[in-house]
Amino acid sequence: MFQNLINLFFPQICEACKTPLQNNEKVICINCRHELPVTNFHFENNDAVKKIVYGRVELENATSLLHFSKKGLVQELLHNLKYRGHEQIGKFLGDWLGGELAKIEDYKNIDVVVPVPLHKNKRRERGYNQVTKFGKAIAKALDTEYNEDVLIKIKHAKTQVFKDRITRFDDANTRFALGDVKNLESQHILLVDDIITTGATIEACVTLLKTIADVKISVATMAIAE
Repeated sequence: MFQNLINLFFPQICEACKTPLQNNEKVICINCRHELPVTNFHFENNDAVKKIVYGRVELENATSLLHFSKKGLVQELLHNLKYRGHEQIGKFLGDWLGGELAKIEDYKNIDVVVPVPLHKNKRRERGYNQVTKFGKAIAKALDTEYNEDVLIKIKHAKTQVFKDRITRFDDANTRFALGDVKNLESQHILLVDDIITTGATIEACVTLLKTIADVKISVATMAIAE
């Protein structure tokens, strides 16, 4: 009853379509959940994410939960997550993807989940890394460690949207450095990010992580751009 009164005066809304959520709905309404363009890459052994960085870095496994397209539901979700402080979206997507990966043998031997980092200035400005709750939820689902001190962003770059792939990769190489990597030798690292487009960021991070002795790298993102 009390919760119903709260919802009456302060209704929670769907992060995708903005309609009020029902009592049994969280973050996203059931209709939008069914409309979200899931990839099923990890269930279908689809190498679409691997192909983006093929010939540049080697990955053990790679997947994305959703297809991203401009002006679609996924863009609305990621925009709310990154720019409007709606961190619950990251946890929702992490719980979803983590629950699926926990059923797949290839992801059961992950030793640590590592997020793509934000520059300290951007993190201070935004107040959070949009990948944090996503990564923590996946780590919990896989019953493994989450470590955000492995990678450091060392250069605060402007938006990459209108840059070509070569320029983006050059920029990405100067934006990251290794942080605390003790005890990571011979580990299987799951690198997580919000969206993969050209693969420049993933490539730069994986290249750095591969300097750690005998590591294996897999990748999981919230979305993959069309």
